[in-house]
Amino acid sequence: MPIKLERQLSPLKVKNAKPGMYADGGCLYLHVTPAKDGKRLNRSWIFRYRVGGRLRDMGLGSVDILSLSEARERAREQRKRRLDGIDPIDARRALVAPKLDLMTFDQAAAEVIKAKEDTWTSAVHAGQWCDSVKTFCSPFVGSKPVRDINTADVTKILDAIWKDKPETANRVRGRIEAVLNWAKARGLRDGENPARWRGHLDHIYSSVAAAKEAKRARTGSTAHYAALPYERIGEFMAALRAQKGAEARGLEFAILTAARTNEVMGARWAEIDQTAKTWTVPANRMKGGKEHRVPLSDRAIAVIKAVNRNGEYVFGDGSRPLSPMAFTQLLRRRMKRDDITPHGFRSSFRDWCAEQTNFPREIAEAALAHTLKDKTEAAYQRGDLLEKRRKLMDAWSQYANRSPSTGKILPMRPAS
Repeated sequence: MPIKLERQLSPLKVKNAKPGMYADGGCLYLHVTPAKDGKRLNRSWIFRYRVGGRLRDMGLGSVDILSLSEARERAREQRKRRLDGIDPIDARRALVAPKLDLMTFDQAAAEVIKAKEDTWTSAVHAGQWCDSVKTFCSPFVGSKPVRDINTADVTKILDAIWKDKPETANRVRGRIEAVLNWAKARGLRDGENPARWRGHLDHIYSSVAAAKEAKRARTGSTAHYAALPYERIGEFMAALRAQKGAEARGLEFAILTAARTNEVMGARWAEIDQTAKTWTVPANRMKGGKEHRVPLSDRAIAVIKAVNRNGEYVFGDGSRPLSPMAFTQLLRRRMKRDDITPHGFRSSFRDWCAEQTNFPREIAEAALAHTLKDKTEAAYQRGDLLEKRRKLMDAWSQYANRSPSTGKILPMRPAS
C-alpha cells in the first residue's frame, strides 16, 4: 500500500500566500514573488531535489496554469524519474536542445557559461564572459556550427583586436579555446583546437607583453590606462552628474571611492553600512584577496541614496550587476570621452594625493587597496587605517565636486 504524503498546502493557502517558499511535501514547493510592477504577486510551482549533494529547482509552471492537484501529480512524475536515477532538469533540456551536430558557437558558449556559473566568485565574471563572446566572437562565428570553426575563423576575431587591445585579445582567445574544448569533450567536433596558443597561434601573433610594448611605442604612451588630469576632475564630475542611469551613478561612486571597476559593479546592498558610512568589499572580489573597508564621503552616500534599491546589486537592475563595459561605453558613447578610461581615475586620485595634499603615502596606497611590496612594512602595518583614509576620501570628494569655475586650485591639507 503506497505511503500517503502529509500535505501542507491547500487551495486557500495557495491563494493567500505572501512572498516566500512554501513546502507542500514530496519535493513540491509554492514560490511566491512580487511582480516587477509591484502591484501583484507571481505564484509558481517548484520541484526541489538534490543531485550529488547540490540542490536543484525545477519550475513546473504557474499557479494560473496548474492547480494544486495538477502540480502534485507533476511532482510525482518527477519523483519517479529520480527513482530511476534521471535528473529531470537535464532530461527536459535534452528535449529542447538543438541537434548536437548543428550546435552553433553562441549556443556552445552559452552552455560553457552555464557550466562555469558555480565556479565564479562574482557575477561580474559571468558578465565579462557574455560580453566578450557577444562583442568579439558573435559577429564572426556566432551562428556557425561549432564543429566547423577553424583557425581562419579564430584569426579573423583576433586580427581585429590583437594590435590595439592585446590583453583583451588574449582573454578572448582563451575563452574561444575553452568553448571549443568543451565542444570536443561533448563529441561536437574533432581534431586540434584552432584557438590553442602553444605550438599554434604563438607562430602567428607576438606575445601579449610584446604587443603591449609595441602599442606603447606606437602611441608614445607609457601609461597603462588613459587618465584624466586631476585638475579637470571638477569639470568632468559636473558633466557626469548631468548623466542619467545606473552607469553614471556607478562611475561617480567609483571615482569618489577610488575603487576598481569590478569592485563597484559587484557592490551589494548588504556590503554597505550607511550609518557607519562604510562599504566592505569581500576578499573574493579584491585583487589582493583581502577584505577591504572603504570609507564613504557624504557625496558617496548621496549617490547610493539616489539609486533605486530593488534587488541585490547596488548598480544594475538589482538582480544582475552592470555589464563590465558599462562605464567604458558611458565615457565613449554618451560623454564622447575616448581619451580617458574608467580605471584611469584611480591614477587621477593618486596624482592628486601626491601633488595636492600632505597625506602620507601609505594612506593613499591603502585607499587604493594596494598591497605593500615591502614585507617588513607590511608586517608592522596590520590595521586598515580607516579613519585616516576617511579624512583623505572626504578631502577628495570636496575637491572632485568643487565648481569648475572656482579658479585656482588650493592644496588640500589633512585634518589635524
